[in-house]
Amino acid sequence: MKLTVRYFASIREALGSSETIDVPADATVGSVRDALIAHGGAHATALARNRALRSALNHQMCADDVRVTADAEVAFFPPVTGG
Repeated sequence: MKLTVRYFASIREALGSSETIDVPADATVGSVRDALIAHGGAHATALARNRALRSALNHQMCADDVRVTADAEVAFFPPVTGG
């Protein structure tokens, strides 16, 4: 299924503002992050598991184990962002 991934703050600087990806039907927010890390390069650096990041699903803060749905929007951002 397709979903939109949005990036904010320093992650946006590294990866751009957003992208559309395909994920399995049983995907979670955490598995989306892992799939993006598997792309390597800038994705692996910006989304690395040793980096503290917050995530949201359809504009709601969420944990890694939350399942995504088709056409959802997943967002990743550092814990503190500027205004």
